[in-house]
Amino acid sequence: MAAPLKPILPPAMLGILGGGQLGRMFTVAAKTMGYRVTVLDPDSRAPAADFADVHLCAAYNDHAALKELAETCAAVTTEFENVNADSMRWLAQHVPVSPSGDCVAIAQDRILEKSWIQKAGLATAPYLALETVADLNHDLSPYLPGILKTARLGYDGKGQVRVATAAEARAAYADLGGQPCVLEKMLPLAYEVSAIVTRTSAHEVAVFPVAENRHARGILDVSIVPARVEPELAQRAQTMAVQLAEALDYVGVLAVEFFVLDGGELVLNEIAPRPHNSGHYTIDACVTSQYEQQVRAMCALHPGRPELLSPVVMVNLLGDSWPEGGEPNWEVLMQAPNVHLHLYGKTEARPGRKMGHYCVLAASPEAALEQAEAIKDTL
Repeated sequence: MAAPLKPILPPAMLGILGGGQLGRMFTVAAKTMGYRVTVLDPDSRAPAADFADVHLCAAYNDHAALKELAETCAAVTTEFENVNADSMRWLAQHVPVSPSGDCVAIAQDRILEKSWIQKAGLATAPYLALETVADLNHDLSPYLPGILKTARLGYDGKGQVRVATAAEARAAYADLGGQPCVLEKMLPLAYEVSAIVTRTSAHEVAVFPVAENRHARGILDVSIVPARVEPELAQRAQTMAVQLAEALDYVGVLAVEFFVLDGGELVLNEIAPRPHNSGHYTIDACVTSQYEQQVRAMCALHPGRPELLSPVVMVNLLGDSWPEGGEPNWEVLMQAPNVHLHLYGKTEARPGRKMGHYCVLAASPEAALEQAEAIKDTL
């Protein structure tokens, strides 16, 4: 991305590809800062459209909609990695775009992603790229027991199958339609953490405090910040996230997820070229939120300060908590003065669908976690 000659200031129009909850929170941040926002999303009920100035209800490769973005916006970003990377490359010929279409294309494909992580000098779990059925003729034993993951479009545990034997791996590959996959060896995992880095076109960086993450059914359940790890490990995760952003020449907000092994070794799991679920806590608990950082990076501003103001626990709210035809009883949550509820404006609750989140701020991560879990049990 070529840096703008000067910072983009309010009330400029900013564009975003994608109108889900991340686009919604970006839009709120941008509007609060005085910008106007155009959202491109094919869903007529896109959550971000509630706050955007303009909603282009069209496909992500719709040329007329992309042309309108290019002509009316001072800069463009994305809220998710499965947007059309070629659309981002086309937009970049006319308007500053961050992150670049090339970086998004890397994050879309686990084979490319893992290759780039290793090019940056960082560790991944041992893996084998399976691009055709012939690749299954390799000796699979170094990668077993493992997880077979589709190379593209898998998220929140989708497109993933645990396999213990070569026969199971071959059967799972067939069940997944014979599409490109990676076979990734399962490691002695102690827990997972994530680091979110902001990098600008002027090569300035800021890294948020590391989050300790718990998952349920492949979906992020709880983030605990600061992570209850040794300071050296947290610093190492932040340094590795910056190292990858530099290797990619990345501009924007980049989330980097890590496996922490039993011996304290850090192994990169995956990246997201955007704000991340595990960074929602920054809205309530940091000097600057990850969404304001996204605005700052795309507008060639200095990154905001990322310091944590209070220990915090973020809990995802999935559609499983919604009674049929109604809403959860929010009273226990709304009556707590140190708890912040964020609902995403989605009209249909489904099992596994992210409907919102809440953050509990307290004197320690342990106190925040205890209260967060009590609220979760009540809901």
